[in-house]
Parts: sequence; structure tokens; C-alpha cells
Amino acid sequence: MARFDDLFIDFDDTLCDTHGNAVLALAELFQAYELDHWFSIPQVFYNAYWSANIDLWQRYNRGEISRQFLIEERFRRPLLESEELREALNNGSAPFALNASFLKEMSDYFLDRCAEKPGVVEGAHELVAYLRSRGYRLHLCSNGFHEVQYRKIHSCGMDGCFDTVILSEDAGANKPSRTYFDYAFSVSKAWPEKTLMIGDSWDSDICGALDYGLDTIYFNRYPEHPAPRPVSHEVHSLNEIMNIL
Repeated sequence: MARFDDLFIDFDDTLCDTHGNAVLALAELFQAYELDHWFSIPQVFYNAYWSANIDLWQRYNRGEISRQFLIEERFRRPLLESEELREALNNGSAPFALNASFLKEMSDYFLDRCAEKPGVVEGAHELVAYLRSRGYRLHLCSNGFHEVQYRKIHSCGMDGCFDTVILSEDAGANKPSRTYFDYAFSVSKAWPEKTLMIGDSWDSDICGALDYGLDTIYFNRYPEHPAPRPVSHEVHSLNEIMNIL
């Protein structure tokens, strides 16, 4: 592999165990909002949340919906899975209304709990330390929300690990948009031919980088679904990256 100077590294579920941390935060939200009153089986709510969240983030990354819509819908949808709650909302006996204010409050609670969790993907700290020792410039690239990502970086113990933090809200566009990568190169001062992208999301990280002409390492956490297009490298653990770079 050619020598690279700069590495663009996705954060959520590449370094930070975003999914694992969210599982814990979702359980705390379920308890705090006494959702057991509406869901006798908590897994019904959890499954509906993940289904909605995945769909909404995919649409958000493609620029099809606003941040506000994502924030509201990812909890509105799972709450409406409860027949009892739907009936209470219809007859005015529910203790809350599914309006923008309440849904934002719920989202803020959830994101606060997520942001304070320290969980990282296995091997994340070792990989970052190794890459820094090898002299690479590291640039964190994320579509996550501005006020949450810096807290997550701190909670994960990665303050000071990145030369730049490049967020979609600052870029004015999400990965995989070319506008995002244009912005990333403008602020990082990196050269595309000397830059490699590392990420776990095929659609936003890898497709965006491939379309921009970058070399890539696809951190595929689901090896039963191999990369649908050729990539420079495909790995299934972060430790494998240390054998490549």
C-alpha cells in the first residue's frame, strides 16, 4: 500500500461503540419515562427504535430529511407502536403529547446519556495510539451532531487524539456528499492522493470516499455481507488495520 500522510477516520461504530452505548442509554430512557406503562415487553419499543433510527439516519445522510425531522421521528415512531398509548393520545388521557417539544426533550435526554458513555470498539485506543506513533495525521470525520460528538470524544478518552475534527454540520453537508469531502480537505490541508479513509459505514464512509477517488479501509463488522465494490482493504477488526498501515 502507498504511504499515506493523512487518515480520515469515521467515529461512530468505527472507534466509539455508538451502538453499544445507545443500547444502555435507551434502557435508561425507557425507565426514566416509565415506558413500561405502555410497553409490557420493552423489546417491542427497542426494536421499533432501531428500525426507525437506521431508516432516518440513512435518509439524513442522503440529505433527504432535516436534523429536526430525525430528532422527532426516531422517538415518535417507536412510541406509536404501543396500541395503549395511541388510544390514550386519541382520548386525551396520555400524560404527554407527541409534539415537537416533548420529542426534543426525550431526544436530548437520550443523547445526554449516550454522550456520557465511555464504550469504544475493541482495539480503538490501541489503533489510535499506533497510528499516531507512526506519524499519521488523524482527522475524525463524522455526520454526528456537533454538541454531542465533542462530548463523546471526551467520554471515550480521545481528547487530543485528532489533528482535526470534521463534522457535517460545519461542512454544511453529510458524508457521502462530495461537498463534505471538499470541506474536509479544505480544513485538514490534506492531499487526496496521500489520504486514506477508514470507516464502518459502506454508504456514507466508503462510497463517499471511493466516489472522491480515495483509497479506503472498509471496517466491515458484518463479514457475511462483503463489500459490493472493490476497496483497498476490507477488515473485520481494528487490530487488522495495524497490519496494513
